[in-house]
Amino acid sequence: MRYQISGKQIDIGEALQKHVKDELGVVVQKYAQRPTDANIIFSKSAYEYVCEATVHLSTGLTAQAKAHDTEIYAAFDSCNQKMEKQLRRYKRRLKDHHRDRVEPVELMGGSSYILASETNDEDSEPETLQPIIVAEMEAKIQSLSVGEAVMQMELAGAPVLVFRNEGKNGLNVVYRREDGNIGWIDPQ
Repeated sequence: MRYQISGKQIDIGEALQKHVKDELGVVVQKYAQRPTDANIIFSKSAYEYVCEATVHLSTGLTAQAKAHDTEIYAAFDSCNQKMEKQLRRYKRRLKDHHRDRVEPVELMGGSSYILASETNDEDSEPETLQPIIVAEMEAKIQSLSVGEAVMQMELAGAPVLVFRNEGKNGLNVVYRREDGNIGWIDPQ
């Protein structure tokens, strides 16, 4: 597995890098069959250190965890515990579904846009009905089953996930509802 360990405006020493590789390697090898790479970023926010970890699995799914603490090692250890919990749940769900994905997740390209928010008063009319596009990016849309999409959304900690339904070959959306349940949009 490839590791990319970096710090945002802080120096990451060799001892911390070795600690991250050893500890995260144990967790990933225990719960993930064939991880491809891991990206760990350390940063400092006020008086706390922040650790963000992303592990890409060979199935195409991604697990993410984020933690913060007053000490950098404690921030990583907390992040590592969250990652272990996510990977343990992921492995348990794979066993529950009795379906091992032998092929990697198929990806399809799509465009992702960030639109500027309106700063005008609610009473005033906007100058134009065309929104201002702040950023335009390439997005990857995964081909998953509904169960895998829900699992990927929870692993990523995202509120919504757009995916291509393997069963019907159409675009679908899963999202977390305000009542805590999962919603699924399946257009006809």
